[in-house]
Amino acid sequence: MLKSILALPTTIWLLGLISLMNDSASELIYPLVPLYLASVLMAGPKALGVIEGIAEATSSLLKLFAGVLADKTASTKPWVVGGYSLAAIARPLMALATAWPAVLALRFADRVGKGLRSSPRDALLASAVDPAQRGLAFGLHRAMDNAGAVIGPLLAAALLALHVPLRDIFLWTTVPGAIAIALALAIREPSRIGRAPPAPFSWTLRGFPPAFKRYLLVLALFTLGNSSNMFLLLRARELGLPEVQIPLLWALVSVVAMLFSTPLSALSDRLGRKRLILSGWAIYGVFYLILGLNGGQTWLLWPLFASYGLFMAATEGAEKALVADLAPTALLGTAYGWFNLTAGLLLLPASFLFGGLWQVAGPATAFGVAAGCALFAALLLHHWVVPEQLSSAGGRP
Repeated sequence: MLKSILALPTTIWLLGLISLMNDSASELIYPLVPLYLASVLMAGPKALGVIEGIAEATSSLLKLFAGVLADKTASTKPWVVGGYSLAAIARPLMALATAWPAVLALRFADRVGKGLRSSPRDALLASAVDPAQRGLAFGLHRAMDNAGAVIGPLLAAALLALHVPLRDIFLWTTVPGAIAIALALAIREPSRIGRAPPAPFSWTLRGFPPAFKRYLLVLALFTLGNSSNMFLLLRARELGLPEVQIPLLWALVSVVAMLFSTPLSALSDRLGRKRLILSGWAIYGVFYLILGLNGGQTWLLWPLFASYGLFMAATEGAEKALVADLAPTALLGTAYGWFNLTAGLLLLPASFLFGGLWQVAGPATAFGVAAGCALFAALLLHHWVVPEQLSSAGGRP
């Protein structure tokens, strides 16, 4: 395993290190934005809702836009460099904000950067590695991304403990942001991308095989039951976990995902994507059922949330590798655009549905419906999304 990881192309390692630096900066300030709005800019929850809603919706839509244009121009590096650069510039400028609309504009710019880079980056990653190692490559990338999600909050906590002002903490994001830009500039696109004829300009799914379209539908069903992770932390608090332990509980999830993303995603190269995704979705379903029915056994939350980290590790890399397995090479940017758009846009109705069910019928119903969506999606993936191909391994679906 270690030998295979070290032998991955330089592009894969650069993309992983970029995600590590970028997520360290992003997660450094993410938990501080609500505090900054409330204590420094004197803005309330409504302003936070407007900021995050506009920012995330914009990001989801731009992922398809950038993916399509990356295919049309047969080039991914400019989108990757531009996307990471825009985010790196916007984050430290929050220190200069004097009112919440300025934070909205900068969060908007940050998410625009994410929208512009995500699909072209995924297409570049899939093209830079042999198909038989796609799971390993995406797993390594997700592991380093999750490592940034651990480093960022820990660094934020350390700076707060040292009584560093919030405005100064935002300025600290300049360092990892600059490193991310430098690494992005060092990327070399695989030569086969530059020689490939540009794909026809199209926003539709024309030219994609039926299996890919069915995969998107199944992913949409799963995402409909995959609401905001904030509900998980709210449930943990409701079950009696002390507030001081909530960040530690979520850090546990990121640590488990970081440790297991690479080996589990690499396993999909040998056993097949379907088996890993099915296993992860099954873990998700059981996790939601137990969390919804838990009568207040707070000790159970720690192994439960560790299992949620395993779900992330088993699925995040394998799901993205399966996109490249099912989509035409010339349309990889568009394929990842549709994949990211499907997963991103449905998070909003999923959260509305979950929150409504919780408020009207109670947490057991909300968590039960979410588990049902996951398990039904797993059945469809197994029986409907070309099961004869998904049973194979060795770099195929």
